[in-house]
Amino acid sequence: MKHDIAQLERVASQVRRDVVRMVHGCQSGHPGGSLGCADFLVALYFEAMNRKEGFDMNGVGEDLFFLSNGHISPVFYSVLAHSGYFDPKELATFRKLESRLQGHPTTHEHLPGVRIASGSLGQGMSVAIGAALTKKLNGDKSIVYTLHGDGELQEGQIWEAAMFAPHNKVDNLICTVDYNGQQIDGPTSQVLSLGDLKAKFVAFGWTVLEGEGNDMAKVVEVLAEAKALTGKGTPIMILLKTGMGHGVDYMMGSHKWHGAAPNDAQLALALAQLEETLGDY
Repeated sequence: MKHDIAQLERVASQVRRDVVRMVHGCQSGHPGGSLGCADFLVALYFEAMNRKEGFDMNGVGEDLFFLSNGHISPVFYSVLAHSGYFDPKELATFRKLESRLQGHPTTHEHLPGVRIASGSLGQGMSVAIGAALTKKLNGDKSIVYTLHGDGELQEGQIWEAAMFAPHNKVDNLICTVDYNGQQIDGPTSQVLSLGDLKAKFVAFGWTVLEGEGNDMAKVVEVLAEAKALTGKGTPIMILLKTGMGHGVDYMMGSHKWHGAAPNDAQLALALAQLEETLGDY
């Protein structure tokens, strides 16, 4: 293990502070899903992924990650910064004019760590499959990871990709769903029910794991289990149970914080619940 659980939890606390400060600073953005996915992205970048120093767009000989639900860019940017891709001080420019840190990640901003423009939902799995097949053709044993929102699974392109990957034995692919049951218009069960997601992906030919997304030890555990299952002929899907707004009591479990910014008083309440561990930008 590269870091112990307590170290990873300290990083996640700082990432959550960054998220609420970034969204407050421009009064725009998506804090709910970002807070819920902080543990996953910290575990992924600081523990699970094999990464090289610096950034090379082709990513040869290293694991790759594609953020499909690009609206949770605050947590992605914070984790990239603390992983060494760019100076955390740049987080202060989030969604500002001329910033590389736009509301949805884009490649033309040339931000280290970002390999695709994302935000138009449903596309990340298809991109990841292409990258994973390229690695197989090149004899590159590295793994390709993705993250998706559960509301994103209402997009048809997801299911085309979900059919393609098992058929073509894309077994160097680990996809994860942020399974928080919320989307911008309300609970997914009311907007468009996802049904039995595990049964759906099993029926499509995936190996499916389930995990708790806001318990760092369990996130690390399920990612390690997923890695151990690669190379066995099937793609891997992790259904990760998370809480919208996790870590900030008044945001937790509410779709109303999908895309709303806290005011000054709400920011103060949030920061009081999140320990500053690595230093605020």
